[in-house]
Amino acid sequence: MPHLAELLSQDCIALNVSAQTWQDAITRAGALLTAAGIAEDAYTEAMIANVLDNGPYIVVAPGFAFAHARSSSAVHRTGMSWLRLATPVAFGHKTNDPVTLVVALAATDASAHTAAMAELAKLLGNPARRAALDTAGTPAELLAVLEADQPPQATAAAAKSSNLILTVCGNGLGTSLFLKNTTEQVLQTWGWERFVNVEATDTISAKGRAKSADLILTSGEIAKTLGDVGVPVKVIDNFTSTTEVDAALRDSYDV
Repeated sequence: MPHLAELLSQDCIALNVSAQTWQDAITRAGALLTAAGIAEDAYTEAMIANVLDNGPYIVVAPGFAFAHARSSSAVHRTGMSWLRLATPVAFGHKTNDPVTLVVALAATDASAHTAAMAELAKLLGNPARRAALDTAGTPAELLAVLEADQPPQATAAAAKSSNLILTVCGNGLGTSLFLKNTTEQVLQTWGWERFVNVEATDTISAKGRAKSADLILTSGEIAKTLGDVGVPVKVIDNFTSTTEVDAALRDSYDV
């Protein structure tokens, strides 16, 4: 699986860009994908429609929005763009607004980018690395931060477990992967990674699979969409916060 720096090139990075609205910010991030031949304008429209339909759940951490939409014929290859805003923009998220960083993902399938998403989640959850990303003066400097301490390719499949946690977003290939990674970090600190499996999925699949899971972790907007699915649905505001996820898991597992 490609790592983060492999999905992001210098020509897809724009720093200190002005945007008046969240739609404008996503449009500018999408324009970088289009210019690089990664996706078409229709994909940018789909990213905006995703927020209009599902709410600002893509603002997964303070100041950070992860723009994406379902895979479609408008995506030519998997890739990302990175847009750092000159002035923060409100997306309408109750706890993580305003946004200064928009990363847009275009993916040809639901799995090729998972390693990159795990790396990005860890970066954003590390205050020192996040500060380095926020102060990088050029695209080359930003890529250097992303490439530092890049993990090796995994050589073995993750062990299966008898219990299941679902992390859910609108499409199952973007923000839910951030939450999956953070949840796995918490389970590792508990020594539970061999016993509990974490899977990222979309709202439709989650409704069908909910009763096979111990619980669901998601955003407030997606929780409203899911409704009563027969298992606990825990709302997480900051998808990169191990502290917040730890508290939700402790409440569910009575740790």
